[in-house]
Amino acid sequence: MRKLAWFAGSYAGAVFLAVYLLPEGILLPAGALCAVGGLAGLCLRGDRRLRLLLLGFGLGAGLLWTGVYTALFHTPARLLSGAERTVTAQVTDWPEADSRWIEVRFHQEEGGWLKALLWLEAVPEDLRPGDEVTVTASFELADSLSGERSDYYYSKGVTLWAYAKGEAEVTRPDRVPVRYWPVYVSHAIRQSALRAFPDSIGPLVSALITGDTSGLDGGFYSALRRTGAAHVVAVSGLHVSFLAGLITVLLGRRRRLSAGVGIALMFFFAAAAGNTPSVLRAAFMQSMLLLAPLLDREDDRATSLSTILMLLLIQNPYAAASISLQLSFAAVAGIYLFTGPLCRRWEAVLPHKPKGFWLRLGCMAFRFVTASLAVSLGAIAFTTPLSAYYFDTVALISPLANLLILWAVSDLFLGGLVVAVIGLLLPGLAALLGLVVSLAGWYLLWMVPALAAFPFAAVSAGSVYIKAWLGLVYALLLVHLILPGGKKGLVLPFGLSIASLCWALLLYAGTYTAGQMTVSVLDVGQGLSTAIYAQGASALVDCGGSGVDDAGDIAADYFQGLGLSRIDVVVLTHYHEDHANGVARLLERMEVGLLVLPDVEPDNSLRQTILALAEENGVETLLLTERADLSLGNGSLTVYPPLGGGDANEEGLSVLCTAGEFDALITGDMDQVIEGRLIKYGDLPDIELLVAGHHGSKYSTSEELLLAVRPELAAISVGYNTYGHPAPETLERLAAAGCEIYRTDWSGTVTITAR
Repeated sequence: MRKLAWFAGSYAGAVFLAVYLLPEGILLPAGALCAVGGLAGLCLRGDRRLRLLLLGFGLGAGLLWTGVYTALFHTPARLLSGAERTVTAQVTDWPEADSRWIEVRFHQEEGGWLKALLWLEAVPEDLRPGDEVTVTASFELADSLSGERSDYYYSKGVTLWAYAKGEAEVTRPDRVPVRYWPVYVSHAIRQSALRAFPDSIGPLVSALITGDTSGLDGGFYSALRRTGAAHVVAVSGLHVSFLAGLITVLLGRRRRLSAGVGIALMFFFAAAAGNTPSVLRAAFMQSMLLLAPLLDREDDRATSLSTILMLLLIQNPYAAASISLQLSFAAVAGIYLFTGPLCRRWEAVLPHKPKGFWLRLGCMAFRFVTASLAVSLGAIAFTTPLSAYYFDTVALISPLANLLILWAVSDLFLGGLVVAVIGLLLPGLAALLGLVVSLAGWYLLWMVPALAAFPFAAVSAGSVYIKAWLGLVYALLLVHLILPGGKKGLVLPFGLSIASLCWALLLYAGTYTAGQMTVSVLDVGQGLSTAIYAQGASALVDCGGSGVDDAGDIAADYFQGLGLSRIDVVVLTHYHEDHANGVARLLERMEVGLLVLPDVEPDNSLRQTILALAEENGVETLLLTERADLSLGNGSLTVYPPLGGGDANEEGLSVLCTAGEFDALITGDMDQVIEGRLIKYGDLPDIELLVAGHHGSKYSTSEELLLAVRPELAAISVGYNTYGHPAPETLERLAAAGCEIYRTDWSGTVTITAR
């Protein structure tokens, strides 16, 4: 009986319940009740008695500790929230470039040590971990993300945001505190890697060995995410396993030495990588694997996983809300459950004793490929639903991507780590070795974007057809595991999965392409990006936003999800970041036929940047001063020139999309005065869809415009903002006009299809 697994699993389950479902006020009494309930096991006999005791005590311990942790760290933070105080805080990490936020910890007399993100008006250039910052600051509870309630910061141990008032006084200790030594080592290795490798490879090596992705090219990181390979630059179990393998190779069969040195190095590496849940999980797992033979214990994977999860949740129960923790444990659980059986199944097709050099070589290659594929399939078995839920994306190309790039990631990580360490002492030699190791990096810089550019490389999980396909795949997987003899036959479930995927993709694309015209107001946060498709032709009006993802990535993902690699027309209404800050990424990922811009503000830096990018990518540009009628499949786009002067919003373009009896109007950020001119000179028809101007501002979407075009539907592109968008007055005017109102901050991407 797995006694520890029963207790640890119950503990972890209780913590997840406490973090996601249960009110804080009932945690302590509920924990006590569970512990008392566990005592009921004394009335039973045998294994059932012990199981009930372990279950009750595990649940009780999890609930009680979460309640105590909340009282120790969150309650003092709540008391400080809204207050202004002078504090002396210790800097815990290196400040990020071009950021005014630094991570600090400070002692609160009423509640011990608290962790906060401190905003400074000016971050001192030489600020480093261990420095003490004395500052007067106002405090807010770090319990939200983009304006919505979230435990994101709690999962990192951060409970407060602090906003400094005035200049901070910095004091440097005589010696760096021991707790920050790993951070200094990580910084030194990162700088060494950046010096030793070419400019294009250094940031990638730095990301692999330290987890610092700040220097990575945004387009490459986007390609990693689209191929389901972003985990390779988030230091995790993959990197720890590489490190453990290197230690084993170097120290050979000396088990005690390997265990001692390996465990010390892995936990130091984990500390240098920021002690994230995924890397700590891996360090614990590898430590157990190294210790098991020395202690004459078998590798009990269920006990190992549940125990490590319990240890991480003891450190911080709110780590349960960490996406990286959930993905890490889901990946390992899938590998443990599926990789071994898959490898044995595929191994069975090989000859028992292959004869001849080429046959043996072929068998070795087959084993390598199938082992890599089995690990990849096992890892995504349980992470795919989590990725679909959190990121609204299913990376269909992930198994192929992992098969093609993980060997290069391994070479670049291990080689990069060795070169960076050598570079601390012999920078010249490190630079020479770096050129050799860079071969793997150049391969990755070529292969990952190439895979990401495939049509349907990743698709939105919001589609009902993709959801149905995922449901079918997991139903087949469950049947395969449960039914007698099911584990022997893989051909039928695999064939059904592939066939159903093809149908799902056809139906998914058909949702957007079957009608006369489809207009999708993309969810880009506070900004605007409207995608249009009409019988084989595509267009995009604006490409900017404030979302976590680049607006260009969001637009490119949308079109590539339809199997497209080209956008026929891109129209930018005006030169504001929230309407155009995604253009660079869009042009990097998609071919664009025509770029239409307003011919205003010739000295505007954003206009100059966009024109330079268009020229660099060979995109035809039209600087508009008069009305333009553009064909789009079986429909058309009417682009109206600027109708005002002075402010950029008044000098913007507006677009009328037409297909058959369907019309949609996009007015950018124009105000009510310019709307009046559009009504007077634009010859506007009655429309079916209005993309509300200026994100629902009270100064746009006038009653005069609504009476003139009589829209049936209204879409408002809006995200978290401090402007009050959408304004109540605008919502009232739309409702009075009889419009059905859709908002991207509530509904995500809003799609309207004209049949």
